[in-house]
Amino acid sequence: MNELLDAFPVEGSDVDRLRARLVAAAEAEGILDVAYRTVDTPVGPLLLAATEQGLVRVAYPNQGHDAVLQALADRVSPRVLHAPGRLDPVARQLDDYFAGRRQRFDVPLDWRLSTGFRSTVLHHLAIDVDYGHTASYAALAALAGNPKAVRAVGTACATNPLPVVVPCHRVVRSDGAIGNYAGGVEAKRTLLELEAA
Repeated sequence: MNELLDAFPVEGSDVDRLRARLVAAAEAEGILDVAYRTVDTPVGPLLLAATEQGLVRVAYPNQGHDAVLQALADRVSPRVLHAPGRLDPVARQLDDYFAGRRQRFDVPLDWRLSTGFRSTVLHHLAIDVDYGHTASYAALAALAGNPKAVRAVGTACATNPLPVVVPCHRVVRSDGAIGNYAGGVEAKRTLLELEAA
């Protein structure tokens, strides 16, 4: 679309109006399969994507937003559109979370990008590890029903499609070390410090 805009220059407000019409038409026809937007946060701009079922993906900048959108097109639907309105409730809750006014997210989630044991781990994480608390990978493996699956828990956290909302940042090593994080160690530290305040 940028090439088209370069070839036929138009006012920014015209482009915004055309995009809004496209989003409205796609929603009316029931063909807006994946809506996305980005939000600015203390841990960098987060990409948010949602299907009609709910939030399906949260991505950090270091994960490559374009690559994430391509993966969504490949795994969910090629009908992916910048349609921020669908994600307004998530954006508001993230604002509240980062301002210290929210401890739990209350938005519908679309879990389709996580299956099997990984899904089990993430569901336990979303329910059993409260704001301001941490759990070890071993403790989460036990909660998920397989105490020996510590590495698998690490993989589930590393591939969590819904970081921040499904709080894999609350999982730390048994020795108390912070461990790795998809958004980077500094992002993990920032989230843990926010919740400890």
